Amino acid sequence: MGNRLYLFGCTLVAALGGLLFGFDTAVISGTEKWLQEIYGLSDFWLGFTVASALVGTIVGSVAAGRPADLVGRRATLIGIGVFYLVSAVGSALAWDWHSLLLFRFLGGLSVGGSSVVAPMYIAEISPARYRGRLVAVTQFNIVLGILLAFFSNFLINRLDLGPVEWRWMFGVEAFPAAAFSLLLLLTPRSPRWLVAGGRVDEARQVLARLGTDTAGVDEAIREIQDSLDLAHHRVDDPFFRRVYLRPILLAVAIATFNQLSGINALMYYAPRIFTMAGVGQGAAMGRTVVVGMTNLVFTMIALAVIDHFGRKKLMLVGSIGYIVSLAATAWAFYTYAAEFEAVAAASEAVQEAERSGVDPASRAGLNAELERAVAGASAGGLVVLVSLLVFIASHAFGQGAVIWVFISEVFPNRVRARGQALGSFTHWFMCAAVSWTFPVIADWSGGHAFAFYAAMMILQLLWVVAVMPETKGVPLEKIQKQLGIE
Repeated sequence: MGNRLYLFGCTLVAALGGLLFGFDTAVISGTEKWLQEIYGLSDFWLGFTVASALVGTIVGSVAAGRPADLVGRRATLIGIGVFYLVSAVGSALAWDWHSLLLFRFLGGLSVGGSSVVAPMYIAEISPARYRGRLVAVTQFNIVLGILLAFFSNFLINRLDLGPVEWRWMFGVEAFPAAAFSLLLLLTPRSPRWLVAGGRVDEARQVLARLGTDTAGVDEAIREIQDSLDLAHHRVDDPFFRRVYLRPILLAVAIATFNQLSGINALMYYAPRIFTMAGVGQGAAMGRTVVVGMTNLVFTMIALAVIDHFGRKKLMLVGSIGYIVSLAATAWAFYTYAAEFEAVAAASEAVQEAERSGVDPASRAGLNAELERAVAGASAGGLVVLVSLLVFIASHAFGQGAVIWVFISEVFPNRVRARGQALGSFTHWFMCAAVSWTFPVIADWSGGHAFAFYAAMMILQLLWVVAVMPETKGVPLEKIQKQLGIE
């Protein structure tokens, strides 16, 4: 029992990287309005500002695999935690737009690195029967981090701090970042990494400490050694070979579809999307908290069933939910376009009147006009809210719970770090493209953006049905044999 608790504790500590991942992902949603106003950014340059962290994420996802192999998963995670801390403090104290971009880029390095190394580390310390649930704890912490960021943004917004509001939103991330780095010092090194480096005795001790019995330790060591094929392969075995083509294509496909759902358009621009649907800024912040709570609840449900129903069934359910909810969101933006535009025009008139010092009687008339416009758009705004809640639930139950588990499972030990890095690179490259382009496309037509995402999810559904294998309950060393890798 004690060993099982230790395993779970190590998993929670490593998964704090996921919490920081989620917080850093979502915190920008509360700041982008202020950043656009303070720095005078167009929609294009606002998208670039949001994407600056994602450029760092791409670099981090590519670069993380090498130090994870050389110095170990745990040491790499500690370094990632330090980067998170510096990014949070630096972003809060940024002295101009360029310095903000620099510190957001540094935070992106951390997000990319943690998306690769945290699930890899957890997969390598977990027994096969618990692996899906334990690796998916990273996803739980990601969505918990998203919820905490939305809630933190909501609370800070309620304080009416004005132009410094965005600095506080960025700065609070420093506290979990410091805790992450310190707690990692209490966790063990990965047994698979130790075996790959010839430190078999240390690997035995770690496996025993994690709850594997004596016979199980010997069997686990043999399986790791067989999969590494230490007599004929080095840890730096060439990655882009025909023998690894199938897992490479699987990882690239699931990561690409993950972002073509538009999930991070919602994460980065949730308040903007709700204001586009006729909701005021304060109410929009509140609705993002509801989105975060829905995400958390359905992720918890998915965690409970991922090893029972398997990865493929969750992806099927999630894909269908994606299609229905995204199509409904697009329909709402097309159908209620005039009502939404009336709210935007009335809101702009009120803000302009406040800036120019228009007399109270005139402002009262403008406020009354805004209230009428909001009432007229309420039905469409409700459709958008409900549809996006179904969307986030579908993501949490499908792609969100499955992607990092699946990518960590399909690659053999000797190239797993680089396979994780490739999957993460693809994920974040597509995320950067979506986040950069969304403000521009949404300014043109919100309906077009969500209709495109719905079409992409139809393609994902076909891929899940025809191509995606089931990896539920299969030891990592046996999955590679199923994929034709000997």
